Amino acid sequence: MAQTASPRMQTRPIPATGEALPVIGLGTYQVLDVEESPQALAPLEPVMRALVDAGGSVVDSSPMYGNAETISGALSERLGLRPRLFMATKVWTSGREAGIRQMEQSFARMRTARMDLMQVHNLLDWSTHLKTLQAWKAEGRVRYLGITHYHSGAYGDLAKLLKTKQWDFVQLNYSLAEREAEESLLPLARDLGVAVIANRPFAQGALFSSTKGKDLPAWAADIDCASWATFFLKWIVSHPAVNCAIPASRKVEHTQQNVQAGMGRMPDAAQRARMAKVIDSL
Repeated sequence: MAQTASPRMQTRPIPATGEALPVIGLGTYQVLDVEESPQALAPLEPVMRALVDAGGSVVDSSPMYGNAETISGALSERLGLRPRLFMATKVWTSGREAGIRQMEQSFARMRTARMDLMQVHNLLDWSTHLKTLQAWKAEGRVRYLGITHYHSGAYGDLAKLLKTKQWDFVQLNYSLAEREAEESLLPLARDLGVAVIANRPFAQGALFSSTKGKDLPAWAADIDCASWATFFLKWIVSHPAVNCAIPASRKVEHTQQNVQAGMGRMPDAAQRARMAKVIDSL
């Protein structure tokens, strides 16, 4: 009897190149800020393995996240996964030389000679860092350039920078609890050909708090949702402008629920509206 192929995560093309990017990644804020020891790494190894086994690849970090860059690099090396990962981090400092030092440190911590995506964290001194990043991209040290923020108050600044057409990616907050990005910024990114990574997909846990003790609607099965985590994430990545969502997780069972959002049937526009109504009614 022929074996049935395991389901694989859906992808979206990065507009700048057409490269396929899996729609669910791994955020590292807080969850990978642990000491680098065998005891601390052991329970995290199945988390990264579960992401990759499902077809995921994006691991997003920052020097702002304590030891997360170091742990990301250690896990990828211990598991031999670097060739299968899309490693992303950020520069979060002011000044050219300080930015170069910090980014060099990120390369070392994440144990990579080439960074897939380097982003300017919360737009801090972006104009200074852009010059360095453009040079590094030309040299092949960095593959893609991005800008990030976590709050809708920065959307005006993000929009201005996207219109300069110097950025391949924008990372922003987008979830069923924080929908402001879909008003103008997501359509703008799509029109300009900028890839979108959605951070804060669970609104720092607020969505789980609001649904605690409540059952999924029966019709969630029509879009292959068996958990609230999958429900929340499918709503995000089914938006036509979104390339990837990056839920943070330190437990393999949570990661397994998260990656399911990249598989099976996706909600259409009418179903997405119905999903939003569920949350609005709570």
